[in-house]
Amino acid sequence: MDVSHPEVLDAVRRALAEDVGSGDITTNLCVAAGARARGRMVARQSLTLAGVELLPLIFPDCDSRLIRHSGARLNAGDEAAVVTGPARSLLTGERTALNFVQRLSGIATLSSAYAKAVEGTGCRVLDTRKTTPGLRRLEKMAAAAGGAVNHRMGLYDAVLIKNNHIAAAGGVRAAMERTRNARFPIEIEVRTRAELDEALACGATHILLDNLTPAEAREWIAHIGGRATVELSGGITLETVRAYAETGADFVSCGALTHSAPAADLNFRLEL
Repeated sequence: MDVSHPEVLDAVRRALAEDVGSGDITTNLCVAAGARARGRMVARQSLTLAGVELLPLIFPDCDSRLIRHSGARLNAGDEAAVVTGPARSLLTGERTALNFVQRLSGIATLSSAYAKAVEGTGCRVLDTRKTTPGLRRLEKMAAAAGGAVNHRMGLYDAVLIKNNHIAAAGGVRAAMERTRNARFPIEIEVRTRAELDEALACGATHILLDNLTPAEAREWIAHIGGRATVELSGGITLETVRAYAETGADFVSCGALTHSAPAADLNFRLEL
């Protein structure tokens, strides 16, 4: 988890500014300026950890000892980190720290469950762009920590021709022709067998099949016959992902990894 990335540094800065504002009035009134304390971040459920590397950024005047790192599997009662320093700093940064680590660990935990569900099939789980605005890089790091594979980061690093692009371009062939010389990976979404055949005839090497049943996906993938890499998407759940992975697909993409992951349960126990 590259917490030195400018987007990560900015996310932490904005999160602290949002919460602290002009100052933590409760802490400053209740706690002596010279008091020191220790905060222990502890898992309260089984989870896959992510985001703990942000603690030194959130508590810059404290000593953050990371006991476990992103990608580690924790059980209830396991410590993730211990932060020691001014009691006021620990109290002021507590909620921001938990918000990040709980959210990112939730994504990592759900991603781990999806990745485990497809083990042995040869199919890999992809994340998507369905992320919290401003937190995409962190959320994709968390998905990777859980065992998912990062899809494109944004609109700028790969070509993904979807159905609306096809409609706006005037068809599959027109869209393929206009992107042929792009210096980026090219993937095209098809929704009918006619579109599939046209894409293959135009030399498509990476095809996205959307909203098929596992039986339909298996049939379409057999028709493709290894001529292109295949990704499946559209309402794939933890209960169905194994069936989709067993169709012969190379990838399944799941927006749920980021848009529907529940926060993991950790707490921050303060000790003087």
